[in-house]
Amino acid sequence: MKFSPKTNELRRKVTKSLTKNIGRSSLIHKTDILQKIEIKKILISRPNHRLGNLLLITPLIQEVQATFPDCQIDLFVKGGLAPIVFQNYKNIHLIIELPKKPFDNLLKYFKVWITIKKQKYDMVINVDKGSSSGRLSAQFADAKYKFFGDASEEIQSKYPDYEHIAKYPIYNFREFLTQLGFEKRENPIPSIDMKLSPEEIAEGKKILHEIVPNEKKTISFFTYATADKCYSVEWWEKFYERLKTEYQDQYNLVEVLPVENVSQVGFKSPTYYSKDVREIASVIANTEVFIGADSGIMHLACAGLTPTLGLFSRPNIKKYQPFNNNSLGINTNNTDIEDWIGAINQILSPK
Repeated sequence: MKFSPKTNELRRKVTKSLTKNIGRSSLIHKTDILQKIEIKKILISRPNHRLGNLLLITPLIQEVQATFPDCQIDLFVKGGLAPIVFQNYKNIHLIIELPKKPFDNLLKYFKVWITIKKQKYDMVINVDKGSSSGRLSAQFADAKYKFFGDASEEIQSKYPDYEHIAKYPIYNFREFLTQLGFEKRENPIPSIDMKLSPEEIAEGKKILHEIVPNEKKTISFFTYATADKCYSVEWWEKFYERLKTEYQDQYNLVEVLPVENVSQVGFKSPTYYSKDVREIASVIANTEVFIGADSGIMHLACAGLTPTLGLFSRPNIKKYQPFNNNSLGINTNNTDIEDWIGAINQILSPK
């Protein structure tokens, strides 16, 4: 059974209204700080199927593992990409919520929630404070300590980059742990990272060399995106011509194609396409910089630890922009082509 976009939007609003206060009081625990707390099993809840949202929780997973190196993590997510994204993470067990549209999956759907209820956790972490399913699962789980993702205004004002969706769960989690008597970590926020293996990167290098069989380094770019995040053909053609003028003597320009087989520059560059997201990340990881609009592929480039220039036309740059590994986000509404070239040069030649 399928619902219209308007119906889905209404359903989300109603669900959020009903669940927004779940677990709010659980942010504060009265704990004897002299008592040693052992954390051996944690549930991290992020029931979302989008590639970008799965990749964006990898910094939190790394933070949890660094804080509790011996703990077992159950990861409550949605859809079929999760086993691929997290396949090289150790001590992680995936609890996958299937999409609820087909009625023949309802039994499996309820079995997932029963699986969560049967477990005994030391801690449960809801990643997205605005997720209704996340808050419900955190409330439903049997755990000694529950963190629902809420934070005080003091925490939000302390960190200029707090708004970023991959960072604020870590800042909130660190603050939550201090209430349990743990020393606060002030380490740099981990990168978005799907932990590509050396073998995967080597295979990506081989594939890239088959596309551009020369010794020049490569700039990769992706011209597609969903809805109004996708820049026009005219916009990309102008930018692409400038990229050629600036870089084609020193670099190959390789376009990564979407499943829709769309090129906003008319397939003028050598192209690469695959349905294997780990292979895509491995190929991009062998390039000097990735350029693309806000999309799952942009986050995938970051997850391969590739220097990334994210192009943003929506006012959400603080929430989703690439970070670490010399990556940058740029708002194309208040900048021009000279600024974009300057950003690429900054990535290619860091001080």
